[in-house]
Amino acid sequence: MDRVSSSEEPPTAKISSIFIYPIKSCRGISVSQASISLTGFRWDRQWLVVNSKGRAYTKRVEPKLALVEVELPKDAFTDGWKPTKSSYLVVRALGMDDLNVCLGKQCAKADGVSIWEWSGSTLDEGDEASKWFSTYLRKPSRLVRFNAVSETRAVDPKFAPGFKVMFSDGYPFLLISQVPTINQENGIAGSEPDETLKEFRSDKVLRPNKKQQGKVYLGQNLVCQESLTEGKGKTISVGDCVYVFSKASSAAEAAA
Repeated sequence: MDRVSSSEEPPTAKISSIFIYPIKSCRGISVSQASISLTGFRWDRQWLVVNSKGRAYTKRVEPKLALVEVELPKDAFTDGWKPTKSSYLVVRALGMDDLNVCLGKQCAKADGVSIWEWSGSTLDEGDEASKWFSTYLRKPSRLVRFNAVSETRAVDPKFAPGFKVMFSDGYPFLLISQVPTINQENGIAGSEPDETLKEFRSDKVLRPNKKQQGKVYLGQNLVCQESLTEGKGKTISVGDCVYVFSKASSAAEAAA
């Protein structure tokens, strides 16, 4: 996909909402704009909760993660913003004190972390974060951050050569059409799928069944051309148009 079309083709879609999930499997943050990085949206799935062996937790294994709220400084979503030692990722959950993770501190390396097909070195957010998630999940856990300096996790080169991700499920972006729910009593359009996406990224919304197909446009494995280059001024905002240049039902079809 891209934000700008070089032809006179009409846009595929217009962006109505943007969600970023800083900690994989925890709740998302609704934002009005987001910077495009080499791995997708900036801040998206940079952190991961792992078990005592360094293996990633997901909501499929630990559904309580869906109740964990995450907050970043509002300026973090503006182009060119840089964290300081007074900038924090704030983590909240019912019955727990807030966890403040400094965005500007030096972190120790944690080797042997794995998620899906990838394993490598990450940055450990420390004992306080470990104690928080261990208490919340009632089992030994640690919070780690992707080490972009030393590690690379490439998108399937058969599908999208040159693109890469952090802790996303293989691809940097996902695009879904918004089919509003209608209150049968007053005829007012509801807020779905926004609320579901913000809190759960529900499979019922993101992987439509046969009845939903045709109503929902799903770009599950999506890349953006502008992710291949660094530089300022690359942001996506609510209201922007999206142009989809090519589609494939599978990586095998794309390779053909």
